[in-house]
Amino acid sequence: MTRFEHVGERRMLRLLSRVFVSTQTQRSPKPAAVHRSLCSAASACSGFAVKPTMEPKLYRPPPEVRGMTTLDKDAFTQTVTVPALRVPTGVLNKVVKSLRKSTIQRPGVPRVVQDKEESSDFRLVLLDPHNVSSPSSFSEAEAEALRSFGVTEELQYYDLRLTYHNLKSEEVLEAVLPQGQDVTSGFSRVGHIAHMNLRDHQLPYKHLIGQVIIDKNPGVTCVVNKTNMIDSTYRNFKMEVIAGEENMVAKVKENGVTYEFDFSRVYWNPRLSTEHQRVVQLIKRGDTVFDVFAGVGPFAVPAARSGANVLANDLNPESYRWLQHNCKLNKVESKVRTFNLDGRAFIQGPVKQELPALLSGKASVHVVMNLPALALEFLDAFRGLLHHEPCCDENLPTVHCYSFSKDDNPDMDVVKRVSRSLGFPLKSHCSVQFVRNVAPNKDMMCVRFTIPKEVLFSSDHEQTEPSAEPAPKRQKCEEATDST
Repeated sequence: MTRFEHVGERRMLRLLSRVFVSTQTQRSPKPAAVHRSLCSAASACSGFAVKPTMEPKLYRPPPEVRGMTTLDKDAFTQTVTVPALRVPTGVLNKVVKSLRKSTIQRPGVPRVVQDKEESSDFRLVLLDPHNVSSPSSFSEAEAEALRSFGVTEELQYYDLRLTYHNLKSEEVLEAVLPQGQDVTSGFSRVGHIAHMNLRDHQLPYKHLIGQVIIDKNPGVTCVVNKTNMIDSTYRNFKMEVIAGEENMVAKVKENGVTYEFDFSRVYWNPRLSTEHQRVVQLIKRGDTVFDVFAGVGPFAVPAARSGANVLANDLNPESYRWLQHNCKLNKVESKVRTFNLDGRAFIQGPVKQELPALLSGKASVHVVMNLPALALEFLDAFRGLLHHEPCCDENLPTVHCYSFSKDDNPDMDVVKRVSRSLGFPLKSHCSVQFVRNVAPNKDMMCVRFTIPKEVLFSSDHEQTEPSAEPAPKRQKCEEATDST
């Protein structure tokens, strides 16, 4: 695969995402769609409707919940009418199986309830009113199955009592937040912590939103909201607890590896698990890995578990402490040497000291630089790094360097910037991997290349001063429950 493959496709997807976001912000959600999805679960039943009230918008949230800022669960209670079939108990399981596309399917919804005459010989099978409004609504196969089981297609009508506990989180929030505004129930799951990026118009409802997330997601006991941009120095951000306990020490498992860390003081992104695995799979037993911005160890620990020798570094003292902890937790402390240095000092210190001996060996050498906001600015540290050593062109280190790009052609953009930082044109001597879309106009990319001997052994090794940190900018909300 060339580094420019699929560029046109991603460019089109990016354009479409811009159009979609623009369109979504200019239109209000269709009331019918909201009400069709809102009240579609039930936990208890009460009586039978003598005459059906089959309204087009059957599931309608109680109007009094709109604008609620303190969660009142009782206010969501309502009764709706749904169609049903009276089925002999002897064929009940067969009928339910045959009507699986027509019965109420959502979690918490009772598909089978007591017959109104409380007969032990019959039960009522509840049907989805949006799929079944009359006997003619059944498909030919369903109608044939009912005839074969001796079940009349005459519809009964049953009153269901809906409560807060029968609704999904997005249904509750759609009912509460002002109409016409974005509704999100998306979050990143980090152990027992749900991490949200609420927008300004959602902040008055933050405590209610947090409580709903806890109620609807088993295992989540703490919900936090990000209150500022990621600090590029230590890669963490300020957050506030909007619901639940204030325990920030999370325990997560990624690709079979267990990690523990204080989420409020280190960087962790569950959406990068696939990328961590991809890079680690390129590393073989006996290889050496220099992890310049190691964090709590998502590259270093699994690489060591696969048999590599790892030198892992992070400037953040908290990340450094949890990195050591996770090495011990996964019993790879003998395979990982840890450092608490600036990335440039790590390259010009431990990396420089170890490289000469490694280049004369047969095992591969990898350098991982996962600091997308700034990593490219550290590449000049490799210029003339081994200028006093005999030049060689075998077993040169392979770099996996991450960067963000807002360019319409992100592949070409990051290659140009890497070449500029190295002071040497990479041209076709590299590959570019799309990692993830961070925002509608922002991609995370990984450039993989072998450090050219003209760079590593250059006698003209004057290095540029580190560039100033980018101006702070509030990052947009990334709406997702779990990611790659």
